[in-house]
Amino acid sequence: MVMKISQAQYVTSAVDKSGLIDDGRAQFAFVGRSNVGKSSLINRLVGQKRLAKTSSTPGLTKMVNYFLVNNQFYFVDLPGYGFAKTNHANKKSWASVIEQYLTFNQNLRVVFVLLDLRHSPTQLDKDMIEFLLFHAIPFKIIATKADKLAKSKIPQACSAMAKQLGIRPQLISPLSSENGYGIDKLLEFIGGNLEAGL
Repeated sequence: MVMKISQAQYVTSAVDKSGLIDDGRAQFAFVGRSNVGKSSLINRLVGQKRLAKTSSTPGLTKMVNYFLVNNQFYFVDLPGYGFAKTNHANKKSWASVIEQYLTFNQNLRVVFVLLDLRHSPTQLDKDMIEFLLFHAIPFKIIATKADKLAKSKIPQACSAMAKQLGIRPQLISPLSSENGYGIDKLLEFIGGNLEAGL
């Protein structure tokens, strides 16, 4: 059954570990390259156009952004990697915040790793997945921009991506924030995860 999202609101942004939220509510995190569409996906899931800020300039998300959904759980937009325009010291501090968030979070249910279905995973993508596997953090690959491919080509692209990452194809969910392809399946997954964790 597809979960219904009736309410979503921005709560806060954390720039260091002292600002991370730990209030017992479940959290679903979104991570990926700076131009992969994390904010667009969050907006599509909650049915709002401007909840999470989107930009044509990669690297806009520089903080851990929390959005409270249905007053029950959080969507968490993590800083994008790969294109952020900043100095080396800032990049190191952001990496530290992401690591703290991922490894010391009792409320984290699943990390959604967003990859562009049209392109091969980068080394940064592979590093993130290896990090999640090493720390036994549950994750799911969201293959974005599915609307840019013919529907008949999507399974083939997912299989190729799985092979490049060395994971099972079942861990990859093709999706488009543009036309809604795969959105209901993702909402169903999130709803099922919440029910299983109650």
